[in-house]
Amino acid sequence: MKVDVLACLALAAASLVVMVTGGRSTGRRKHKKVFLGENSKFKFGGRIDHKLKRQDSTKTLLIKSEQLLRIEEHDFAMRPGFGGAAIPVGIDVQVESIDGISEVNMDFTITLYLRHYWKDERLAFPSRNNQSRTFDSRLVKKIWVPDVFFVHSKRSFIHDTTMENIMLRVYPDGNILYSVRVTVTALCSMDFSSFPLDTQNCSLELESYAYNENDLMLYWKNGNDSLRTDEIVLSQFFIEHFHASSGLAFYSSTGWYNRLFINFILRRHIFFFMLQTYFPTMLMVVLSWVSFWIDRRAVPARVSLGITTVLTMSTIITGVSSSMPQVSYVKAVDIYLWTSFLFVFLSVIEYAAVNYCTTLEEMRKMKRGKIPSTFNASQAMAFDGCFHDNDIELTPFSRMAPTLTSDPRTSPTQNPDIRPMEGTRLRRQRSLRENVDLFVSNSYMIDSYSRLAFPLSYLLFNTIYWSLYS
Repeated sequence: MKVDVLACLALAAASLVVMVTGGRSTGRRKHKKVFLGENSKFKFGGRIDHKLKRQDSTKTLLIKSEQLLRIEEHDFAMRPGFGGAAIPVGIDVQVESIDGISEVNMDFTITLYLRHYWKDERLAFPSRNNQSRTFDSRLVKKIWVPDVFFVHSKRSFIHDTTMENIMLRVYPDGNILYSVRVTVTALCSMDFSSFPLDTQNCSLELESYAYNENDLMLYWKNGNDSLRTDEIVLSQFFIEHFHASSGLAFYSSTGWYNRLFINFILRRHIFFFMLQTYFPTMLMVVLSWVSFWIDRRAVPARVSLGITTVLTMSTIITGVSSSMPQVSYVKAVDIYLWTSFLFVFLSVIEYAAVNYCTTLEEMRKMKRGKIPSTFNASQAMAFDGCFHDNDIELTPFSRMAPTLTSDPRTSPTQNPDIRPMEGTRLRRQRSLRENVDLFVSNSYMIDSYSRLAFPLSYLLFNTIYWSLYS
């Protein structure tokens, strides 16, 4: 009796376990059907494509990429075709942007897409549809790639946001495309002899570091069309021309290497420097000429104006020099600034000469007694800095006595005993001392001549300067 009861309980427990297990499995099946149904409805209009599921190439049932490319079977530390002819590596460049050009450091920063093309039969794989396979930087570290570097590079890096910007594409016949996005800061030997009216020729040079021309032949894949550029706009330069070229570089210890050049010609925009340098300099020079129309007795006005223009010119020269490299030759902007500074400085020297001549003139007149002790010089000054004859008591010259020779046909040669009487004037050329005395006695003439000489001289200088450098 007890045995029957125990058997019944055992059967009941087994039935309960089966029911619970079956319910869970049914729930999972339903859930799986719903999941597949939702995805298949989204992609294929409600129909499940079981054939597509079986051809998913990411399933672990198929061969992995490393096994397909047989990476473990070869030594990729060696170049393709080691011991034979040099492997040709084609280069293709697309310039994305020129990020900056520094005159002080003599360098430029450029961002570009650098693409390499070569063939490595060790990576060939069978394919029915002849489709290539694309990989990222994780596979690049396991195969051989060309060791191209940038000559005269100061800094460079491969972009890594959000992943390293590296692409590797392998074709079934072993042809490979390797592309990287890189930013390079490289040296550019600039000539500033015509700055800021200059044109600079910069180049970015590519070369293999370890393999000379016997092992690796570097060339432009599509000739001149291998270099492509986006629309590039710079603040201070206009890009006149982009072109590609190639050559050879020799190193005494390792031999000859193929070298590729990315050349671009930059022409500087002049309008910025016209506003910041040339126009202010012209205004300072013209402002220094105002002192020629100021009364020569107004010493504080003329001195303060001259010193102000000199200091302003010094500030402009210092500002331009601080933004330029310390070169040992003269630049075009230096010629203009220092010549303008010379004009400003000469206007100060001109007033010093006027003031000195005026002082000498007054001292001489005081000695001759032509200026009375009660004379007030400030009241007798005219607007142009000249004394009025009505305000100064001058002793008149004595009248000239008439000559005794009434007959015009007679001459001193005919009458050697007759000498010129007192008062007879003979015309002769003035000596240098007499000319200096004339300027000293008429110091106002210096200002009069300067009003014409300074503008004409500066106009002539500008004509020659802009005709030479523009």
